Amino acid sequence: MKAVRLHAHGGLDQLHYEDASDPEARANEVLLRVKATALNHLDLWTIAGVPGLKLQFPHIPGNDMAGVVESVGELVDHVAIGDEVVVAPGRGCGHCPDCVAGHDNLCRTYALYGYQMNGGFAQYAAVRADNVRPKPVDMGWAEAASVSLVFLTAWHMLVERARLQPGETCLVMAAGSGVGIAAVQIARLLGARVIATAGSDDKLERARRLGADDVVNYTDPEWPRVVRGLTGKRGVDVVAEHTGEEFFEGCIHSLARDGRLVTCGATSGPRASLDIRLLFARHLTILGSYMSGKASWHRVWEFVAAGSLQPVVDRTFPLSAAREALERMQKREQFGKLVLIPE
Repeated sequence: MKAVRLHAHGGLDQLHYEDASDPEARANEVLLRVKATALNHLDLWTIAGVPGLKLQFPHIPGNDMAGVVESVGELVDHVAIGDEVVVAPGRGCGHCPDCVAGHDNLCRTYALYGYQMNGGFAQYAAVRADNVRPKPVDMGWAEAASVSLVFLTAWHMLVERARLQPGETCLVMAAGSGVGIAAVQIARLLGARVIATAGSDDKLERARRLGADDVVNYTDPEWPRVVRGLTGKRGVDVVAEHTGEEFFEGCIHSLARDGRLVTCGATSGPRASLDIRLLFARHLTILGSYMSGKASWHRVWEFVAAGSLQPVVDRTFPLSAAREALERMQKREQFGKLVLIPE
């Protein structure tokens, strides 16, 4: 098969489009003919290398996959050859208390396809059978690959961690990103007022069309003051934050008393400053969020299949143009997901 493989940590020059051996499905796995793989910022971190990540090179990135089942392992009885499926991006051990409770993202061995193990930048991928579910019949492949990681992440942030309530106000940072687009829609689904931020007028207008009630350009140094102005100086109840150190302090200042900030990423850097007096005096809560369990993944897909949540695809690229797609993501030029289509 053809695959895009990482041969060492570093820049995009370490990625090579080349021949690789076809994977084989184990007894509890299915072999997937990949039809589309969506990019995530996690792919860039995988390529650059992060503390604690130990890979066996060459490594195949790609967390979000959709495709057709080519073969099934001997223990698989709920998936058949020819099924069109989407893939849950992470897996736990399957038998610890967290996994059994449906919280596999808390499993000590939880791992993501394309991050700790080979992923979807390839024509074929072997994935565990309990990580697949049917693709909606009326959904295109690029759209199908653009759902799982970002919508699951945003769902866990707003529904399960911040517990956003109807009538509350939610500030969504970087609304043009995959997580941002998902968060805007989920916050609206929950009945919240949404204030979305982005770095260009075009992205702000598209965020408004997605359902944002108000928009703020975060290139304005006074953007936290603008946010508070939109709430009558009260501040927002919840901030959905994944940008990291560049905007973290501003997010804290945007919160109302008893407000909650939930974060799942650090795109602009992992360090942030915090005035602890502000934290306790305003009765604030800071929440970390990492993926979610398969039970929530199935719930998210129910809303997607019903049309209540909709992925947004910015552009598709052939698999051989993975570097070009990743460069576009590095420059933050996209609104929505960038998707690779194997030739």
